[in-house]
Amino acid sequence: MSKVLIIGAGGVGQVVVHKCLQVPEVFTEICLASRTIEKCNKIASQLSKPIKTAKVDADNVHELVSLIYDFKPELIINVALPYQDLSIMDACLETGVDYLDTANYEPRDVAKFCYKWQWDYQERFKNKGIMALLGSGFDPGVTNVFSAWAQKHHFDEIDELDIIDCNAGDHGQPFATNFNPEINIREVTAKGRYFEMGKWIETDPLSVSKIFDFPEGIGAKKIYLLYHEELESLAKNIKGLKRANFWMTFSDNYLKHLEVLQNVGMTRIDPVLYNGQEIIPLQFLKALLPDPSSLGPLTKGKTCIGCLIKGIKNGKQKTYYIYNICDHEQAYKEVGSQAISYTTGVPAMIGAMMMLTDKWRGKGVFNMEELDPDPFMEKLNIYGLPWKEIIL
Repeated sequence: MSKVLIIGAGGVGQVVVHKCLQVPEVFTEICLASRTIEKCNKIASQLSKPIKTAKVDADNVHELVSLIYDFKPELIINVALPYQDLSIMDACLETGVDYLDTANYEPRDVAKFCYKWQWDYQERFKNKGIMALLGSGFDPGVTNVFSAWAQKHHFDEIDELDIIDCNAGDHGQPFATNFNPEINIREVTAKGRYFEMGKWIETDPLSVSKIFDFPEGIGAKKIYLLYHEELESLAKNIKGLKRANFWMTFSDNYLKHLEVLQNVGMTRIDPVLYNGQEIIPLQFLKALLPDPSSLGPLTKGKTCIGCLIKGIKNGKQKTYYIYNICDHEQAYKEVGSQAISYTTGVPAMIGAMMMLTDKWRGKGVFNMEELDPDPFMEKLNIYGLPWKEIIL
């Protein structure tokens, strides 16, 4: 018997609710909470089984604590904004409830990915006897588990890791982002960063690119080097790793629009004065762009996210590629969301399942690759994200 409180009613929250309802033997009661309860109720109206909904400000620890004491969940699944991770973790500490999220904390006023803020909770969670699972989405999340799986089953030593994320879908809009526009644009416009021989090396945003040939008919696409949060934990936890990169595809149309928006200052995250009132340009832009949840019925094509890994096995060089293909239209047919939300929401549900069934259990703060990959990998194949591996 496991009650879960899901905080966040965007596209990912919608997927998490749908997928949790597919496993009633684990998720016996669900409450979906958001600052905008109308979003929760809209999702609830789509479902074949009833769930509870609640209004909560995820920045307000007191409100969170009150809701937790009222609903009494075994686990909080945080799919709200990354800005709210720490307030939700504080509420979990106060109430003694386990915690899971899909993206690491970042402050509102600095576009910076860093796990330190959450890793600093290690002793407090350990002393409280509760568990926090960080980054249980796809990237981060499944890519971390792929890396742990490769380390366990395919390599004696991993030398190089390339995480490669391709969205080959098309929504037909002039410019739109497939997840929260504010978070997406902050991520893409930040400096690139990769790990090499124990050091972090910075690059100008989107200045490093190459062509990668994706499998199953997607074909050759240009991929761009970014910094992504899972690199930080993988560089720490994958033993002997010498180099780690994160790559992502972008259409020429997306990059053209983004360049113009940057040039005119619309991607700024510092306040500007407009008509006697302070506004943040990126937040204003977010209000003008299509809501990512509206793209579900419009998006066609596939995503391909995976890990290309090089290393040593039995004294010989080995190159190994493990990936998932997810179809936007199939995802929408199943849960009413496109594949970007699907590939984040399914791993959030599976990570929660791992914790609630004691397949993954510990006291303190954990990244995905620190835990046994085998049961998680099994569930990916069952719940909609089958993976394939190729020895190159």
